[in-house]
Amino acid sequence: MANRILIVDDAAFMRMMIKDILTKNGFEVVGEAENGAQAVEKYAELKPDLVTMDITMPEKDGIAALKEIKASDSAAKIIMCSAMGQQAMVIDAIQAGAKDFIVKPFQADRVIEAISKVLSS
Repeated sequence: MANRILIVDDAAFMRMMIKDILTKNGFEVVGEAENGAQAVEKYAELKPDLVTMDITMPEKDGIAALKEIKASDSAAKIIMCSAMGQQAMVIDAIQAGAKDFIVKPFQADRVIEAISKVLSS
């Protein structure tokens, strides 16, 4: 069975890019969310195997959503997506329980490598 992934990013273009990379590599995208509040709801509803989470989003940022999801499911596998120059936030995210991070603009091989590594851990 294909691994089920939830994509969270406030930019529709970024969601489309990552969805394209994932579907071409045999992953199933089960849902998308455009902010942290939606991410928490969708995670509870869809129970994905993995979440890709943007760090900076309106309403609720990725780190707040990460902490909320981890509080309800300590086994949640979440990979943060960040733009260059957000190292401090990436460190916060890893300390809060993120399994890895990928940097924008996305490079397909790095995305697949990170996701495969986290799913097999």
